[in-house]
Amino acid sequence: MWTDTTRVQYARAELNLPSDLTDAEWAVLEPFFPPPSYVGRPRKWPLRRIVEAILYLLRGGLPWRMLPPCFRRPRRCGAGSTCGGTIGCGFRSIMLCY
Repeated sequence: MWTDTTRVQYARAELNLPSDLTDAEWAVLEPFFPPPSYVGRPRKWPLRRIVEAILYLLRGGLPWRMLPPCFRRPRRCGAGSTCGGTIGCGFRSIMLCY
């Protein structure tokens, strides 16, 4: 049951995306990943960002409400639209018109 204490404890308002990990969650997961290797190319991305990207996609594909703030909200194409529900209808990002 949700109480005021648990709502504050599990609130994700301070995160960029709802699927991002809190510091406490990452502290639990971090020991399960291997340390960086001394041979080969150094890592380009931190492991935490990679795990957050995987969780973002697993959370439900790509729901509109979870898009990063830099993307515009989707708009519905009208009946006279020439896009026909295909990908890319004048947006800067790839969006599906419906």
